[in-house]
Amino acid sequence: MIYVIIVSFVLLIILGIIFELNVKKIKEIGENKELDNLTKAFPDNIEICNKILDKLENKNVKVKEDKESKTSLYVVINNTITIANIKDSFTRIQTIAHECIHSTQSKKMLWFNFIFTNIYLLYFLIIVILVLLKINTNEMLFLAILILMGSVQYCVRSMLETDAMIKARFVAKEYLEEEQICSKEQINIIVNEYDKLNNMGIKLVNFDIIARNIVKVIIYSLLCLIMSVI
Repeated sequence: MIYVIIVSFVLLIILGIIFELNVKKIKEIGENKELDNLTKAFPDNIEICNKILDKLENKNVKVKEDKESKTSLYVVINNTITIANIKDSFTRIQTIAHECIHSTQSKKMLWFNFIFTNIYLLYFLIIVILVLLKINTNEMLFLAILILMGSVQYCVRSMLETDAMIKARFVAKEYLEEEQICSKEQINIIVNEYDKLNNMGIKLVNFDIIARNIVKVIIYSLLCLIMSVI
């Protein structure tokens, strides 16, 4: 198990270098006071969301706003888009477009992602409990299954998120152009910032999904190692 832990840490470091992660830079791009002030004059979030849904010909989605939340999301269970407290951010057009695109993606894939992810998390919890109770009789088999499930979960989640992030830029631009709520020059500036965010954001999202799965492998392997000497 010690080798698994070492390899996992090395992989995290290598992937972090390859993906050229820079969370600070992403935050700096996302905090543009000039653009924030410009987009404050735009319609409210729910109106923007409904307009984009109409544009995507997907009118059956419920839309609500949660001003206490910092994360916008689409939930396939109740076919609902929840918009976070992003009124003051110029990124809100793209963020809303992102969730609208999720609502148009393959329902089979969305449901698979939801169900499989929960099974994956439940499996991880069960094998951790088995290790703690010292009734795990085949640690390497359980570890192999964990890695396999993590790989499948990453592939599906990555496909959904990457697809939404790439398309959101174009949908947001089309919305701005059609609504004519700012000049072409302003639209180009906003979209240019979206491109910068996506260039780093897609890498960050994919790394985050991979890292979460690798961390599970590290936690499980570490527990197996500890419990073997207790």
